[in-house]
Amino acid sequence: MLSPSSLTPAANIQICSRCVYDETVPKITFDSDGVCNYCHIHDELVARYPLGEDGQRCLEKLAQDIKKSARGKKYDCIVGVSGGCDSSYLVIRLVELGLKPLAVHFDNTWNSPIATQNIYNVLNKLDVDLYTYVVDNREYDDILRAFMLSGAKDLDAPLDIGLAAVLYNAAEKHGLKYIIEGHSFRTEGIAPLGWSYMDGRYVASVHKEYGRVKPKTYPNMTLSRFLRWTVFRGIRRVRPLYFMNYPKEEIKKRLTQKFDWQWYGGHHLESRFSAFCHLYVLPQRWNDDLRYLGHAALVRSNQLERQEALRELQNPVECPEEILNLVKKRLGFNDEEFERVMALPKKTWRDFPNYKRTFERLRPLFYLLAKIGRVPESFYVKFCFPSEFGEMTDQEKK
Repeated sequence: MLSPSSLTPAANIQICSRCVYDETVPKITFDSDGVCNYCHIHDELVARYPLGEDGQRCLEKLAQDIKKSARGKKYDCIVGVSGGCDSSYLVIRLVELGLKPLAVHFDNTWNSPIATQNIYNVLNKLDVDLYTYVVDNREYDDILRAFMLSGAKDLDAPLDIGLAAVLYNAAEKHGLKYIIEGHSFRTEGIAPLGWSYMDGRYVASVHKEYGRVKPKTYPNMTLSRFLRWTVFRGIRRVRPLYFMNYPKEEIKKRLTQKFDWQWYGGHHLESRFSAFCHLYVLPQRWNDDLRYLGHAALVRSNQLERQEALRELQNPVECPEEILNLVKKRLGFNDEEFERVMALPKKTWRDFPNYKRTFERLRPLFYLLAKIGRVPESFYVKFCFPSEFGEMTDQEKK
């Protein structure tokens, strides 16, 4: 896994000559010029998803398809919003394309106040309707507590799975065929295969073993529901940001000036529990630094100088004390209990029942679904092939 120490000369670790990924990244390879395969994947995506006039034509074609799929309806697509930069900018562009999105937010009760206010500021000025699904905080906290007690790595899996289920539910309820996702490989990067894992059975299994509160409001995504939405309802998930010129720092300024939007400190830090995962658990317990994802992407997209990115990554990852105190208080850990939890034996998704083998058996189906846009291509590539991911290295076990 990546860590700032890997960038020091004494570490004697090869770093990509173009971005900031190093040889500790899963499945990384280097060509004769020292450029990593993830940079080549980035270039392939650039060729497939052009910007400029070609990109604009693709966007207009997508907008027409979306409008055609929802003739006569109040809304024509679902867009997830978090108060972050990506989703905020995406909603603006959807409106500019003449679409009528319904903004959907999964409130797991860990939102930062800044992110919540961002949602309202942007949507009110655009006159876009908002649907918010709020999970019971006691129930959701028990799921998070269960993940911490399990020793598993994927503490944010309940958020990702819950959000996806809420988006699908909203699309099904309104009879819509398109869910719009605010992901851009040019700014968020290409997550190395095997860095994380999530599925509904995995979440349910961890909670069943370590939880105390029966889940009633948490919108888990079972395989049958996933297949219903993708196969029988024909709901598609698309990423228009792939075709959009998206200079992130400039967009932040525009959002601030025109929509009273505020920066919340970092990618995926709209949620205070996600901030805890990214700024404390992953670097402290797993020696992972997820800043590399965004920094590598911005370097590849010529939005950040490589040497500047490497310098920034030398700075230690720091988690605000108030975030740590909030996690301990809400999940019911005193200081000693918290330290014991952080020192538990490390586990991965392989230690719990999950859908991974089922996804592999259904690979031909998911191949077809990926080809017609019913599931993200990243899902097919990451989850539908046998792999050794989930097996911990000797370094991780320490």
